[in-house]
Amino acid sequence: MKKIITSILLIFLSLNVFAHGPSPQKVEKSILISASPDKVWAIIKDLGSLQKWQPLVSDTKVEKKGEDTFRTLTLKSGGKVLQRIKGIDDAAMKLKYEMVEGAVPVSDYNAYIVVAKGSNPNESSVIWVGRFYRFYKLNPPIPAGQDDESAVNAVSGIYDAGLQGLKKLAETK
Repeated sequence: MKKIITSILLIFLSLNVFAHGPSPQKVEKSILISASPDKVWAIIKDLGSLQKWQPLVSDTKVEKKGEDTFRTLTLKSGGKVLQRIKGIDDAAMKLKYEMVEGAVPVSDYNAYIVVAKGSNPNESSVIWVGRFYRFYKLNPPIPAGQDDESAVNAVSGIYDAGLQGLKKLAETK
């Protein structure tokens, strides 16, 4: 009887090894900007003007729904992204948000942007970090464009374009 129970447990455990879903992914990008942290933070925390520094966005709409603040981004590519703002911390100069739905090949996306002092008073360090899973949560075969590499590349492209746009705006404004 012990052998039968042990065999059943081993079969169950071995099947679970193959039943895991996607691995969590992380993208972290940073940039130095020749502008004061207060100036850079003011640009980032202005939730309704992301299109001024994120070149992939053509329009931004901010809405309050109960206690939550949502931001809808209209992308130049034609899609939309709905974000829920999870926190704005002026003292830490940190904005936290999540993607509720949208035209980005990721799921369970949570991110933050933080502004810190650079090595001199008129310099800022901006770090943008996102954690997420690929869009397709089941095991292989994975549809084209819904794999880990596509998710990481999409988020990296968004961050790279946004940070360059932020730098350009903050340094010329």
